[in-house]
Amino acid sequence: MWRDDAPHVRRIVLLARPPSWTEAPRTRARRLPRSSRDTELALRAIDAPGGAMEHIPHLDQLALVAGLGVLVSVLLAKLKLPPVAGLLVAGALAGPRGLALVASTEAIAALAEIGVMFLLFSIGLELSLARLRAILRDAAVGGVLQVTLTIAVTFVIARALGHDAAAAVLFGFVFALSSTAIVLRALTERRELDAQHGRFVVGALILQDLCVVPMVLVVPVLARGGEAMDATVAIAWALVKAGVLVAAVLLVSRWLVPRALAWVDASGSREVFLLAVLGLCLGTAWLTSLAGLSLALGAFLAGMMLAETDFGDRALGDVLPLRDAFVSIFFVSLGMLFDVEVVLEHPLVIALLLLAFVVGKLVIATFAALVMRFPARAAWLAGVGLANFGEFGFVLANVGLERNVIAPHDTQLLLGAGILSMFLTPVLSGLAPRIPAERALAPFARLLRARPLRELEVCPTRSGHVVVAGSGLGARLVADALARCGIGHVVIDSDAQSARTARDRGEAVVYGEPTSRIVLAHAGLASASALVLVGTDPSAVGRAVTAARAIAPKVPILVRAHYVREGAGLEERGASDVVSDEVETGVEIVARVLRRLEVPRNVIEARLREARSELPEDCARRSSTLPRNVLGASAELSKMKVDSLEIHPGSHAEGRTLVDLDLRRRSGVTAFALRRDGGIVDARELATTALHHGDVLFVVGTTEAVRAAGDVLSHGEEASAEMP
Repeated sequence: MWRDDAPHVRRIVLLARPPSWTEAPRTRARRLPRSSRDTELALRAIDAPGGAMEHIPHLDQLALVAGLGVLVSVLLAKLKLPPVAGLLVAGALAGPRGLALVASTEAIAALAEIGVMFLLFSIGLELSLARLRAILRDAAVGGVLQVTLTIAVTFVIARALGHDAAAAVLFGFVFALSSTAIVLRALTERRELDAQHGRFVVGALILQDLCVVPMVLVVPVLARGGEAMDATVAIAWALVKAGVLVAAVLLVSRWLVPRALAWVDASGSREVFLLAVLGLCLGTAWLTSLAGLSLALGAFLAGMMLAETDFGDRALGDVLPLRDAFVSIFFVSLGMLFDVEVVLEHPLVIALLLLAFVVGKLVIATFAALVMRFPARAAWLAGVGLANFGEFGFVLANVGLERNVIAPHDTQLLLGAGILSMFLTPVLSGLAPRIPAERALAPFARLLRARPLRELEVCPTRSGHVVVAGSGLGARLVADALARCGIGHVVIDSDAQSARTARDRGEAVVYGEPTSRIVLAHAGLASASALVLVGTDPSAVGRAVTAARAIAPKVPILVRAHYVREGAGLEERGASDVVSDEVETGVEIVARVLRRLEVPRNVIEARLREARSELPEDCARRSSTLPRNVLGASAELSKMKVDSLEIHPGSHAEGRTLVDLDLRRRSGVTAFALRRDGGIVDARELATTALHHGDVLFVVGTTEAVRAAGDVLSHGEEASAEMP
């Protein structure tokens, strides 16, 4: 039954109320026939004071949050800070512990939870089961090592500071987790999900989220001081439920979801399809929550299910706007938890905890990545990415507080330092690539690596070869092209597994970072004919150019850059030629569009030349172009056109062959095809085939030459056009 004060009743009935009702609502109400109790309640809601749609709960607070978030983010963007930092600051200002613009955070917290679900859902859409298996294969052991070491180190320190064993274990749980939302958002914005450190971080975050369930189950056991057997049984039961859920997801993703979405898509409605996608996301999250797992993990599994179908890309495009909106609210809600009074009252303790979050977790995560044989630079960037407080840390801290495992004072200090680490994460993620930490980590990397670096290195004695540095598809394409052309080359690969695989195939591979002069020397750069750098990290590529120039001042260095703006800095460091993804992608799209429209190749080349000429001078100079002799010819070729000429009844050409007409000499065109009765005459018989009325002759030549050819065919007149 509806309550007579239910706000949704007022809103629903108001939409159907004619304007005249505002003049005499009670009179109109009496003229209606008697109906059910629900109708009476609805009418009473209309007559009640404030029955019009004057107020939506929390709408004013949401509007304030949105406006403040935009304002602060734009201001911080002027300081080159990422949007996430602005949203966190906006939340701190708007929250009850800041300017108190938002008195109640319940509605915003609910929307924030949806934001995290959408974020993990979209990540799942980009990570199919095959990609997830590859990521976990690379990072599973490292992720387990990171969680285990963090818990162990935190436990020892907490016990040394006088905390009991239960609180020390809980502190370890909280410290072991990192912010999935903030870190994945940063990796996505920087397009680093597929980078080496990105793969490690994603794998570690997934494992951390899976660990949350047994951690939450262990906290009540810690509160009771129960036996270890109780905790073991609880964890085992949680793992069984998680395993059953994952197995069910695999089965559903391969059988039910594709058929259901195909049935929905048959409706032809974009709205219905989007609703089905949202239903899949929210429904799977709800089911996982019933199994004791997190909502975010359920949304992630839903995304992976959808990624296995033919509708994954379409769903991702539809969900992205919703994801960005709700995730922004999530970051604002995190900022609202920040209590500046706690920081001011205990600045030293907060600073030490913050140092533990950032430095301690960075060291442990970097060590775990090095043990997994990740390159020093990738390990450093992975450590920075995981050096923060996690969203589920709030959950564990609250559970521990409710169970009296930790004191309220300790909880406030922990959350204060944790939120500060979240503030710093976007800033540190932006600064980390510019710090050459791999030099300091190189000795530790060699010490921890089970297989020594020299086992993978080859020191070629050849000269005139090409050195290709990179571990992605771009480097592989360059190396394959050189091999097919018979050009000697050496690949510098920072991915250990990829390097071993290539070496097993008999390829010349140096395992290491191209920023190292030692690695470049082992690749024989001093005697090479060229160096090709196709890395994904702009800062590392720049340092590689500097290192290469120090070893080989005269060797040409060709560099791939993501954006045009990176080119000037790379050339200042010594790059000979910079190829910009931004330019080359646009040019290639233009070429493919024109080819689809069957524009002649010579015209396409001319248009591409014009497109490059419209770039700023330095961009055009750095852009890859056709050889100059080809471009010179294309300027003349652009005057040529493909055209068709029909043979009319009684024309001079009727009954004559092209040889008889001497068309090329007399007009300047070249005939290359003849269409007759819907078919094409064999090209070998074209010159000796007598022309009939209705035939269509295809020719190529300048506009003047084509016009002259038409005169020859029609009247037999000599054309004055010169042959090109």
